[in-house]
Formats: sequence, C-alpha cells, structure tokens
Amino acid sequence: MPMNRAHRRLCSSEVWAQTTKDRILPWALKQVDLGEDVLEIGPGYGANLRVLVEQVPRLTAAEIDADTARLLTERWGDRARILHADGAQLPVEDEAFDSVVCFTMLHHVPTAAHQDRIFAEAFRVLRPGGTFAGSDSQPSFGFRLLHLRDTMNTLDPASLPARLERAGFGEVAVDVHQKSGSLRFRARRP
Repeated sequence: MPMNRAHRRLCSSEVWAQTTKDRILPWALKQVDLGEDVLEIGPGYGANLRVLVEQVPRLTAAEIDADTARLLTERWGDRARILHADGAQLPVEDEAFDSVVCFTMLHHVPTAAHQDRIFAEAFRVLRPGGTFAGSDSQPSFGFRLLHLRDTMNTLDPASLPARLERAGFGEVAVDVHQKSGSLRFRARRP
C-alpha cells in the first residue's frame, strides 16, 4: 500500500528497527508461543523480520509491494522465505504455519473488508491450535501527520474481537498499551 516519503523514511530507518526490537515485538508477543513455522504478513522494510529470523526456526514473509519483496529477498532470502503476495490471498497451502503475525501494518490496508480477508487467510494457513498475533497503531495527531497522502485505516479495539471471531478464531484477546496507545491482539485457531 502506498506510503508517503516521510513514512517510508521512518519505516526503513535504524531508529524504527530498534524501536521494533526493543518495544513493539516484546510487548506484542509477550507470552505468545510462535512455534516452528511462522508467517509474517506485511513485513515492509524488514524491521520485524530481522528480529523474528533470530527467534524462530522457519520464517516466511508475505509482502504485497514487489520492490520491497525483492529488497527483502536480497537481504534475508538465505534465512527466510519471502513471498510477493497480498496477505488476503496467500500462495501457501492450508494449515501450513504454527503462527501468523503482523505488526504495524494493518492500518495500511485500505478497507475493513480487505483487513477481514487477511484475518480469514491467517485462519486458513494456521494449523489447529495455532496463534494469530500482532499489533498496530491507534490514531493520534502525530500519527495522522505521518499519514498525510497515505493510507490510514486503523483498527477499532472494541470491534476487532468480533471481526476475528467471524474469521473463525477463538480465545481472542485485544488490549491497548497504556503509554503508547498501540493495540495488540492474539487469537487462536481451534
């Protein structure tokens, strides 16, 4: 999904990579067992991927932007399988992964219906008992400024549990970080 220049610069920066490593992933994945086979939907420039590749035996990442997928393949292709694919239409078999994760990317998906297709696809590719987990930002003045001329379709913490349940998930949990205002979610495929 298109991002403005300032947003691209931030998301590809070392500062963002360090924020991801030190704050976002530890909070989003607290007490989440990722298992052996993990899929990350929407890795962007790879800030999350570079952490996950050190934590799990097998990592696959699905990136919608062709140029970004190519960059990820050049940088991480020897340690992770990179797919040029929409998270709502994954070229992988059913029940292929122990966990599916996505971080700070769902707000780039232009419609709730497309987000719901991503949730359904995450459910499809998870093994029974597998976990779908992630995080995303919530609206604020600075966040809105960063998204000028950019896609910004944030998740509503109040309606997200029902949306995940409609996709088939159980044991859904959604909460908001007290300081940052970020949202995290976890859901399990029965």
